Amino acid sequence: MCNPPLPQAVQPHMTDLPIAYDLPAAQKTWQDHLLLNRFYPPLTQDVPRRSPMRELISTVLSHRTTHADEELAYDRMLEAFGDWAGVLAAPTAELAHAIRTTRWPDTQAPRIQEILRRIQAERGEFSLDFLEEWPTEKGMQWLNDMPGIGLKTASLVLLFNFRKPVLPVDTHVHRIAQRVGLIGPKASADKAHQVLLEQLPKDSLALLNFHKHNYWHGQRVCLYTKPDCAKCPLKGICNYYLEHYGPATAEAIAATPEKWDTAWGALPH
Repeated sequence: MCNPPLPQAVQPHMTDLPIAYDLPAAQKTWQDHLLLNRFYPPLTQDVPRRSPMRELISTVLSHRTTHADEELAYDRMLEAFGDWAGVLAAPTAELAHAIRTTRWPDTQAPRIQEILRRIQAERGEFSLDFLEEWPTEKGMQWLNDMPGIGLKTASLVLLFNFRKPVLPVDTHVHRIAQRVGLIGPKASADKAHQVLLEQLPKDSLALLNFHKHNYWHGQRVCLYTKPDCAKCPLKGICNYYLEHYGPATAEAIAATPEKWDTAWGALPH
Protein backbone atom coordinates (compact mmCIF):
# COMPACT_ATOMS: atom_id res chain seq x y z
CA MET A 1 0.00 0.00 0.00
CA CYS A 2 0.98 3.64 -0.41
CA ASN A 3 1.56 5.97 2.50
CA PRO A 4 -1.29 8.41 3.28
CA PRO A 5 -1.16 11.94 1.81
CA LEU A 6 1.46 14.08 3.49
CA PRO A 7 0.34 17.14 5.50
CA GLN A 8 0.99 20.50 3.89
CA ALA A 9 3.92 22.79 4.75
CA VAL A 10 5.72 20.31 7.00
CA GLN A 11 9.45 20.52 7.58
CA PRO A 12 11.40 17.24 7.70
CA HIS A 13 12.45 17.39 11.36
CA MET A 14 11.64 13.89 12.54
CA THR A 15 14.07 11.88 10.41
CA ASP A 16 15.25 9.93 13.45
CA LEU A 17 11.87 8.40 14.25
CA PRO A 18 12.18 4.68 15.04
CA ILE A 19 10.83 2.10 12.61
CA ALA A 20 10.32 -1.02 14.68
CA TYR A 21 6.92 -2.66 14.44
CA ASP A 22 7.96 -5.86 16.22
CA LEU A 23 9.09 -4.24 19.47
CA PRO A 24 7.76 -5.91 22.65
CA ALA A 25 4.69 -4.14 23.98
CA ALA A 26 6.53 -2.65 26.96
CA GLN A 27 9.17 -1.10 24.69
CA LYS A 28 6.47 0.25 22.38
CA THR A 29 4.76 1.85 25.37
CA TRP A 30 7.98 3.62 26.33
CA GLN A 31 8.56 4.71 22.73
CA ASP A 32 5.01 6.08 22.62
CA HIS A 33 5.79 8.10 25.74
CA LEU A 34 9.09 9.46 24.41
CA LEU A 35 7.72 10.35 20.97
CA LEU A 36 4.59 12.11 22.22
CA ASN A 37 6.71 13.99 24.77
CA ARG A 38 8.43 15.53 21.76
CA PHE A 39 5.23 16.13 19.83
CA TYR A 40 3.16 17.75 22.60
CA PRO A 41 4.10 20.29 25.29
CA PRO A 42 5.35 18.71 28.52
CA LEU A 43 3.16 19.07 31.56
CA THR A 44 4.03 19.76 35.19
CA GLN A 45 2.20 18.97 38.42
CA ASP A 46 2.69 22.35 40.07
CA VAL A 47 -1.01 23.14 40.51
CA PRO A 48 -3.91 20.68 40.04
CA ARG A 49 -6.23 21.74 37.24
CA ARG A 50 -9.27 21.53 39.53
CA SER A 51 -10.06 20.90 43.20
CA PRO A 52 -10.45 17.21 44.16
CA MET A 53 -14.22 17.49 44.67
CA ARG A 54 -14.68 19.24 41.36
CA GLU A 55 -12.46 16.69 39.61
CA LEU A 56 -14.57 13.87 40.99
CA ILE A 57 -18.00 15.32 40.23
CA SER A 58 -16.97 16.82 36.88
CA THR A 59 -15.61 13.46 35.75
CA VAL A 60 -18.93 11.83 36.65
CA LEU A 61 -20.68 14.49 34.57
CA SER A 62 -18.26 13.98 31.66
CA HIS A 63 -19.27 10.40 30.82
CA ARG A 64 -20.08 10.34 27.07
CA THR A 65 -20.39 14.14 27.21
CA THR A 66 -18.34 16.90 25.56
CA HIS A 67 -16.12 19.03 27.77
CA ALA A 68 -18.19 22.13 26.98
CA ASP A 69 -21.44 20.42 28.01
CA GLU A 70 -19.81 19.00 31.14
CA GLU A 71 -18.61 22.48 32.16
CA LEU A 72 -22.04 23.95 31.46
CA ALA A 73 -23.73 21.29 33.59
CA TYR A 74 -21.30 21.83 36.46
CA ASP A 75 -21.75 25.61 36.38
CA ARG A 76 -25.54 25.37 36.24
CA MET A 77 -25.55 22.91 39.13
CA LEU A 78 -23.57 25.21 41.43
CA GLU A 79 -25.46 28.29 40.29
CA ALA A 80 -28.75 26.60 41.11
CA PHE A 81 -27.82 25.04 44.45
CA GLY A 82 -24.87 27.07 45.72
CA ASP A 83 -22.57 24.43 47.21
CA TRP A 84 -22.27 20.68 47.80
CA ALA A 85 -24.71 20.79 50.70
CA GLY A 86 -27.22 22.48 48.41
CA VAL A 87 -26.66 19.91 45.66
CA LEU A 88 -27.21 17.09 48.15
CA ALA A 89 -30.39 18.69 49.52
CA ALA A 90 -31.84 19.57 46.10
CA PRO A 91 -34.86 17.72 44.71
CA THR A 92 -33.35 15.10 42.44
CA ALA A 93 -35.52 16.11 39.49
CA GLU A 94 -34.33 19.70 39.78
CA LEU A 95 -30.71 18.55 39.93
CA ALA A 96 -31.27 16.44 36.81
CA HIS A 97 -32.67 19.50 35.05
CA ALA A 98 -29.66 21.61 36.07
CA ILE A 99 -27.24 19.05 34.58
CA ARG A 100 -29.38 18.36 31.52
CA THR A 101 -26.50 18.96 29.08
CA THR A 102 -24.91 15.70 30.24
CA ARG A 103 -25.67 12.42 28.50
CA TRP A 104 -27.75 10.80 31.26
CA PRO A 105 -28.92 13.51 33.71
CA ASP A 106 -31.64 11.33 35.25
CA THR A 107 -29.02 8.72 36.11
CA GLN A 108 -26.23 11.10 37.09
CA ALA A 109 -28.32 13.28 39.45
CA PRO A 110 -29.10 10.58 42.05
CA ARG A 111 -25.60 9.15 41.59
CA ILE A 112 -23.99 12.50 42.42
CA GLN A 113 -26.21 12.90 45.47
CA GLU A 114 -25.33 9.42 46.72
CA ILE A 115 -21.61 10.17 46.29
CA LEU A 116 -22.01 13.40 48.26
CA ARG A 117 -24.07 11.61 50.92
CA ARG A 118 -21.37 8.98 51.43
CA ILE A 119 -18.54 11.50 51.58
CA GLN A 120 -20.36 13.58 54.16
CA ALA A 121 -21.36 10.53 56.22
CA GLU A 122 -17.86 9.03 56.25
CA ARG A 123 -15.73 12.16 56.45
CA GLY A 124 -18.02 14.72 58.09
CA GLU A 125 -17.39 17.23 55.30
CA PHE A 126 -17.37 17.53 51.52
CA SER A 127 -13.64 17.03 51.06
CA LEU A 128 -11.29 14.46 49.56
CA ASP A 129 -8.12 15.94 51.02
CA PHE A 130 -7.63 12.87 53.23
CA LEU A 131 -6.68 10.90 50.10
CA GLU A 132 -3.35 12.75 50.09
CA GLU A 133 -2.23 10.69 53.10
CA TRP A 134 -3.80 7.38 52.12
CA PRO A 135 -1.86 4.67 50.26
CA THR A 136 -2.72 4.55 46.58
CA GLU A 137 -4.43 1.16 46.72
CA LYS A 138 -6.62 2.21 49.65
CA GLY A 139 -7.64 5.41 47.89
CA MET A 140 -8.47 3.52 44.69
CA GLN A 141 -10.62 1.03 46.57
CA TRP A 142 -12.47 3.77 48.48
CA LEU A 143 -13.27 5.70 45.31
CA ASN A 144 -14.24 2.59 43.36
CA ASP A 145 -16.76 1.71 46.04
CA MET A 146 -18.69 4.88 45.16
CA PRO A 147 -21.63 4.52 42.73
CA GLY A 148 -20.62 5.22 39.15
CA ILE A 149 -16.91 5.61 39.98
CA GLY A 150 -14.71 3.31 37.93
CA LEU A 151 -10.99 2.96 37.43
CA LYS A 152 -10.75 5.93 35.07
CA THR A 153 -12.46 8.41 37.39
CA ALA A 154 -10.63 7.18 40.48
CA SER A 155 -7.31 7.33 38.65
CA LEU A 156 -7.96 10.87 37.39
CA VAL A 157 -8.64 12.15 40.89
CA LEU A 158 -5.64 10.40 42.45
CA LEU A 159 -3.20 11.34 39.67
CA PHE A 160 -4.29 14.91 38.96
CA ASN A 161 -4.96 16.02 42.52
CA PHE A 162 -2.73 13.86 44.71
CA ARG A 163 0.14 12.83 42.40
CA LYS A 164 -0.43 9.15 42.99
CA PRO A 165 1.29 6.77 40.53
CA VAL A 166 -1.83 5.64 38.66
CA LEU A 167 -2.81 5.83 35.00
CA PRO A 168 -6.26 6.88 33.75
CA VAL A 169 -7.25 5.08 30.55
CA ASP A 170 -10.07 6.83 28.71
CA THR A 171 -11.40 5.95 25.25
CA HIS A 172 -8.59 7.85 23.48
CA VAL A 173 -5.75 6.26 25.45
CA HIS A 174 -7.38 2.85 25.02
CA ARG A 175 -7.83 3.27 21.26
CA ILE A 176 -4.23 4.36 20.69
CA ALA A 177 -2.85 1.58 22.90
CA GLN A 178 -4.72 -1.00 20.80
CA ARG A 179 -3.82 0.52 17.44
CA VAL A 180 -0.13 0.92 18.20
CA GLY A 181 0.10 -2.48 19.87
CA LEU A 182 0.77 -1.51 23.49
CA ILE A 183 -2.02 -3.87 24.57
CA GLY A 184 -3.85 -6.71 22.90
CA PRO A 185 -6.59 -5.91 20.36
CA LYS A 186 -9.28 -7.31 22.68
CA ALA A 187 -7.97 -5.92 25.97
CA SER A 188 -10.64 -3.97 27.83
CA ALA A 189 -10.10 -0.48 29.22
CA ASP A 190 -9.99 -1.94 32.74
CA LYS A 191 -7.33 -4.42 31.67
CA ALA A 192 -5.40 -1.61 29.96
CA HIS A 193 -5.16 0.26 33.28
CA GLN A 194 -3.22 -2.66 34.70
CA VAL A 195 -1.13 -3.56 31.65
CA LEU A 196 0.01 -0.04 30.75
CA LEU A 197 0.76 0.85 34.36
CA GLU A 198 3.02 -2.19 34.62
CA GLN A 199 4.90 -1.02 31.50
CA LEU A 200 5.58 2.53 32.71
CA PRO A 201 7.62 4.00 35.57
CA LYS A 202 5.74 4.42 38.83
CA ASP A 203 6.26 8.16 38.54
CA SER A 204 3.22 10.42 38.65
CA LEU A 205 4.67 13.05 36.31
CA ALA A 206 5.56 10.49 33.63
CA LEU A 207 2.10 8.93 33.99
CA LEU A 208 0.41 12.33 33.76
CA ASN A 209 2.24 13.14 30.53
CA PHE A 210 1.55 9.69 29.06
CA HIS A 211 -2.15 10.07 29.80
CA LYS A 212 -2.57 13.65 28.59
CA HIS A 213 -0.41 13.27 25.48
CA ASN A 214 -2.25 10.16 24.34
CA TYR A 215 -5.55 11.83 25.25
CA TRP A 216 -4.71 14.85 23.07
CA HIS A 217 -3.40 12.57 20.33
CA GLY A 218 -6.67 10.64 20.27
CA GLN A 219 -8.66 13.88 20.01
CA ARG A 220 -6.55 15.57 17.36
CA VAL A 221 -4.62 12.95 15.33
CA CYS A 222 -5.52 9.32 16.07
CA LEU A 223 -9.22 9.91 15.56
CA TYR A 224 -11.81 7.16 15.90
CA THR A 225 -13.06 7.28 12.31
CA LYS A 226 -10.33 8.94 10.22
CA PRO A 227 -6.94 8.88 11.97
CA ASP A 228 -4.52 11.42 10.47
CA CYS A 229 -1.65 8.97 10.09
CA ALA A 230 0.42 11.32 7.93
CA LYS A 231 1.20 13.67 10.83
CA CYS A 232 1.55 10.96 13.47
CA PRO A 233 4.96 10.52 15.11
CA LEU A 234 4.02 6.96 16.10
CA LYS A 235 3.81 5.71 12.51
CA GLY A 236 7.10 3.81 12.74
CA ILE A 237 5.90 1.60 15.60
CA CYS A 238 2.13 1.53 15.00
CA ASN A 239 0.44 -1.74 14.02
CA TYR A 240 -2.51 0.17 12.53
CA TYR A 241 -0.19 2.15 10.24
CA LEU A 242 1.66 -1.01 9.16
CA GLU A 243 -1.61 -2.79 8.40
CA HIS A 244 -3.11 0.07 6.37
CA TYR A 245 -0.07 1.64 4.69
CA GLY A 246 2.79 -0.80 4.99
CA PRO A 247 6.13 0.05 6.64
CA ALA A 248 6.70 3.78 6.96
CA THR A 249 8.88 5.11 4.15
CA ALA A 250 11.76 7.54 4.61
CA GLU A 251 9.60 10.20 2.96
CA ALA A 252 6.74 9.61 5.38
CA ILE A 253 9.06 9.74 8.37
CA ALA A 254 10.76 12.92 7.15
CA ALA A 255 7.40 14.63 6.67
CA THR A 256 6.26 14.05 10.25
CA PRO A 257 5.93 17.34 12.14
CA GLU A 258 8.38 17.85 14.97
CA LYS A 259 5.96 19.61 17.29
CA TRP A 260 2.23 20.09 17.58
CA ASP A 261 1.27 23.13 15.49
CA THR A 262 -1.50 25.33 16.84
CA ALA A 263 -2.60 25.95 13.24
CA TRP A 264 -4.22 22.51 13.46
CA GLY A 265 -6.38 23.69 16.34
CA ALA A 266 -5.94 24.44 20.01
CA LEU A 267 -5.26 21.50 22.29
CA PRO A 268 -8.21 20.32 24.38
CA HIS A 269 -8.40 20.84 28.14
